Amino acid sequence: METITFKRYFLVSGGSGGIGSAVCMRLASKGFLPIVGYNTNKEIAEKVAIDAGGFALELNLSNHASISNAVNLIQKKLKNGDFLSGVILCASPPPDLFPFSQLSSKHFLDQFEINVLGPKILLTYLIKNFFKKQKKGQIIGVLSNAIGTNKKSAATGMGAYIVGKSSMQSLLSVCIAEYPWLDIATVSPSFTDTKMLKVFDERYIELVAKKEKILDPDDVAGIIINEIIA
Repeated sequence: METITFKRYFLVSGGSGGIGSAVCMRLASKGFLPIVGYNTNKEIAEKVAIDAGGFALELNLSNHASISNAVNLIQKKLKNGDFLSGVILCASPPPDLFPFSQLSSKHFLDQFEINVLGPKILLTYLIKNFFKKQKKGQIIGVLSNAIGTNKKSAATGMGAYIVGKSSMQSLLSVCIAEYPWLDIATVSPSFTDTKMLKVFDERYIELVAKKEKILDPDDVAGIIINEIIA
């Protein structure tokens, strides 16, 4: 008699990026099928999806229609019994490297749109269409150690980025309060060797590397996966 097996999926926003693609491959190794969300890197996303056994879909977090269309596509792709286990919020614009006094409203709005407003809309759809029905779901937000802690000051020179990531943390805190049955966590990696590093001066990165390890995307992916299987 043939055994029916149901598939477990994880949506990864920014799945074609350095950290996102590494996360997708790690998910595959743990028995999950990644849904590789991308904005512009369609070819990379499709290759990652093929390699990891999932599927790619356009997910522009600055566009409400794109988010809605992505959720509709997930609903069509998942068969009866298939399970959307959760979402990993990896998408993020690179930091805008300006001192506080030179940051414009657009700098803040660009960060807020991708790190807060888009995720809020996406999570609203996912909770309504998947997690509530399943009475289960996992959300992981990828923040940054640049936002600082109670014992460590925030980094300087990238204020809009830090405000955006801090706001995502607050967004997820609200979700924790209102949906206590969801499993919600954040990770805050340090500098990671992705394309985002190219916005920084090479000499600055060299100085950083003398003080702390520049992480590999797979290092960060491992931290994220540990949150999933904990």
